[in-house]
Amino acid sequence: MSPRLPFAALLLLSTGAIAAEPGKPALTAQTAASGGTLDPAQKKVTFDTADLAIEVDAEREVINATATLVFTVLEKTDRLVVDLDKNYTVTAVTVDGADSAGFTNPEGRMTVKLLKKAAKDARLTLKITYGGRPHTAVRAPWDGGFVWAKTPDGQPWIATAVQNEGCDLFWPCIDYPTYEPQKVTLHITVPKGLKAPSNGKLLSVDQIDDGRTTWNWEVAHPNPYSIALNVGPYEDVSGTYKSRFGNTIPMIYWFLPGEKPKAEKLFAEFAPVLDFYEATVGPYPWASEKVGVVETPHLGMEHQTINAYGNKYAKAPEGFDWLFQHEFGHEWFANQMTAPNWDDFWLHEGFTEYMQPLYGRWRDGDARYAAMMLDMRPKILNQSALVTGKPQTADEVYRKSPGRGGDIYYKGAWVLHTLRNAIGDAAFHRILQLTVYGRADPAPGNFAPVFRTTPEFIGYVKQVTGQDWQWFFDVYLYQAALPRLAVNRNATQLTLKWVVPGGKPFPLPVEVAVDDAVQKVAMTGGVATITVPEGAHIVVDPMARLLKQDDAIDAFQAWKAEQKPAK
Repeated sequence: MSPRLPFAALLLLSTGAIAAEPGKPALTAQTAASGGTLDPAQKKVTFDTADLAIEVDAEREVINATATLVFTVLEKTDRLVVDLDKNYTVTAVTVDGADSAGFTNPEGRMTVKLLKKAAKDARLTLKITYGGRPHTAVRAPWDGGFVWAKTPDGQPWIATAVQNEGCDLFWPCIDYPTYEPQKVTLHITVPKGLKAPSNGKLLSVDQIDDGRTTWNWEVAHPNPYSIALNVGPYEDVSGTYKSRFGNTIPMIYWFLPGEKPKAEKLFAEFAPVLDFYEATVGPYPWASEKVGVVETPHLGMEHQTINAYGNKYAKAPEGFDWLFQHEFGHEWFANQMTAPNWDDFWLHEGFTEYMQPLYGRWRDGDARYAAMMLDMRPKILNQSALVTGKPQTADEVYRKSPGRGGDIYYKGAWVLHTLRNAIGDAAFHRILQLTVYGRADPAPGNFAPVFRTTPEFIGYVKQVTGQDWQWFFDVYLYQAALPRLAVNRNATQLTLKWVVPGGKPFPLPVEVAVDDAVQKVAMTGGVATITVPEGAHIVVDPMARLLKQDDAIDAFQAWKAEQKPAK
């Protein structure tokens, strides 16, 4: 366990008891961006472990912390560079227990000079003591930062959500997806009467003489943005899940006082949702730690083993809590399988979004699945490609590229829907396992977290099906506009033709219902003509299995846009 600052010293770093203002203190462009360009010095190290001792001062709305970071040198270097919001006051920096040669942090990228060059394979321990008021979220989780809220009875209720802005909003890290530490240990000190559920496995809770407590957690291979602080007067409900893979997994939900009946109903969803994911994808990746969920004053976020839940126990016609089910899916698609660059953000959100209608089908059958897929379809905007093939920050993908933020969810899900219907459930399942685990026989203990790019996923599709599907993804992922299916009929013939912007090949088969009989039409060269009886009733793509341009949806979206009041 790392040493902590004495409480008196912590108070010296605190600001006055003035309520934090949303959006303040302002962030630099460097800190606001997650997954941007790495500093050359950052490429010279691996980020091995982090030990974070953080005191949350709920009254003053500040934090005071000591971070101990361990790196391995890949190429000799005279400096260490980490990301940390410059608004914090840094009071001490040491390397391997000795003073450094100095540090600077003008824009939120802290450069620590070494007293002498570190050789290849050297291990360096960087310790940073810092404190102050963290950036307060404007609208979490879409805008990152701290949320300083109150429970209905006026007690502190605090949470963090930093996906788009990154880990450096409250702890020093290398704010890039591939810089996952092998292990993070957290020591979170909170005021008397409050608890601090966090990532991983609870090691212990230390009682301090004045009533404060320190909650000690340890988490393996965390996604950097998934490290989360949650503070409140929590109660909990817990149990265990006996996995179809033979292991037993602890489950726990932390909720606010007075909500026990609602909390127990939500907790009752944990086991069936877990069973669905294990059946559909594979073993729960963090079984040695826990399935953890905590109620938060913001909507939600996929914080590894401590998913944030703020859906207020809303009911839905599907019969399950969509927010809980979605965030839980990210334990596979974001935490176990992580995109190495935010350009592949759809691998997180598209896959997890698609797990919702698949869960609907698993629970209620094909009608529920179809209804949920059709509900998504008008939400696809097609204003920019899902994947550019170039490095992107999280914010560039989620907000700054027109239409891409929502499309990484809904269009991503529809791409997977179309693919699964084209290749079948068995092949789709094998592709999921290779993508998520890197092997076709995942079992507890035989896999580790992986990074996946879109080309690697496409490669698994080819490997499993024995066919090259690059043409499919070139159209659906790497360009914005959808393919159009032109339909022409005369008395006895039906002609179908895929019309793709840029004239790209697109030989995707099409189902056609001729009266009561459904046939799959091969579209070699993107065109086909079939003979149909004169007067037969024809429905093209009767089960809506294909993602394609749709005149009715285009008209609906245009009409909706007209209804918005002028600014």
